[in-house]
Amino acid sequence: MIIASHRGPYRFDPLDDGTFRARRGAGGVVSALGPLLIGPGEPHATWVAAAIGEGDHAAVAAGAARAPGVELRLLALDPHEHRLHYDLVSNAVLWFLHHGLFDLTRRPRFDDRFHEAWEAYVRVNRRFADEILEVARPDDPVLVQDYQLSLVPGMVRAARPELRVVHFTHTPFCGPDTVHVLPTAVARELCASLAGGPAGFHTTRWARAYEASTHDVLGPDTPVAPAFAASLGPDRDALAEVAATEECRAAGQALHERVGDRLVVLRTDRIEPSKNLVRGFLAYDRLLETRPELHGRVVFVALVYASRQGLPEYLAYANEVEQAVARVNERWGRAGWEPVVLDVRDDFPRSVAGLRRYDVLLVNPIRDGLNLVAKEGPLLNERDGVVCLSPEAGAYEELAGTVSAVHPYDLEQTAAALGAALDLAPDERATRAAALRARCAARTPADWLDDLLSRAT
Repeated sequence: MIIASHRGPYRFDPLDDGTFRARRGAGGVVSALGPLLIGPGEPHATWVAAAIGEGDHAAVAAGAARAPGVELRLLALDPHEHRLHYDLVSNAVLWFLHHGLFDLTRRPRFDDRFHEAWEAYVRVNRRFADEILEVARPDDPVLVQDYQLSLVPGMVRAARPELRVVHFTHTPFCGPDTVHVLPTAVARELCASLAGGPAGFHTTRWARAYEASTHDVLGPDTPVAPAFAASLGPDRDALAEVAATEECRAAGQALHERVGDRLVVLRTDRIEPSKNLVRGFLAYDRLLETRPELHGRVVFVALVYASRQGLPEYLAYANEVEQAVARVNERWGRAGWEPVVLDVRDDFPRSVAGLRRYDVLLVNPIRDGLNLVAKEGPLLNERDGVVCLSPEAGAYEELAGTVSAVHPYDLEQTAAALGAALDLAPDERATRAAALRARCAARTPADWLDDLLSRAT
């Protein structure tokens, strides 16, 4: 089996003796596939990924980019070309496109800088494809992951039609109106690459949007392989391991000392525009305005962390988040009560501790391919917590009926939903929480992988 993803399953740190320490990498794909494919004995998979950071590049140069349990192929991409591929095309264009984040009156503007970046995106995808072609045996399934590598399937199929290539997109896919924001040739190249074989998404909604967009771009008579939906489920064992650590216990104790016995509204997210953090704080502000009896009784705990700091939009949004929190605390705070607790450390045990403690979990993205936190939270929570979930999150397709819907743009409705969740009677909370836990546990990473492999025929 061959896995191709932008980030690999290991990161490498140089040691004083000239060797390198391999540590497990971050990211949703690694978290999902790593425990299934990396184990003792002979490697079960070849994993093709980009070298990220100086440690990875040094390990590749020294021929030391090796780790137990997997045949690792790290690509030492040209740093400038890699930045154009990742920052300018993948994140500043494709991410914004699929999540509906462009202010179309002003952006995007596809000038010569973009077209230079697009050429770099093509070359990076070609490097991945060439590496796959070098190592692939005729019967190997090839599982290509996410929007950074959207051209790889077409490149591989063109050279080796016998290979069983599946592409899976972990983000939403834009609809047929929005896809035409892209330059025509770019849209055609992306859609044609995916159309030649199985293309997977976390929900039927994104799969339908992809099919509609692809037919619209390529023409209604162009053959398009059927898309499929395969939702990723949480790794319960991995979550339980983190919850049992001393780091998580200490984080839980620190949180208790901070909030006491108050009701807790929690969110844990990356600080990035699609997660819709600012509107969440504005809705909470509105809740405190309309429900003065909650003053001093509830705390909004925001366990969030920086993301893509090389993009100006993300830096600006981080400032907006801090300003929104400051306004709520200045308006409503008093001695002994801080209405919003903002913690911006990237600390997973801390997030797990928060998920165990919440009374209400707010997940209100503008658009999200899945949002695994909406499934992880109920499996960890110890207080029959309520999940307030945006229907624009992919997870809503599975969890509808057991969560409280929050409209991502409607502050009044979100504030009312938060209040109703806090008011829910204990017996109803318990009933809903049990049903929600069952839904969240219904799918595992192994189920998701099996779905991908079943398409690789």
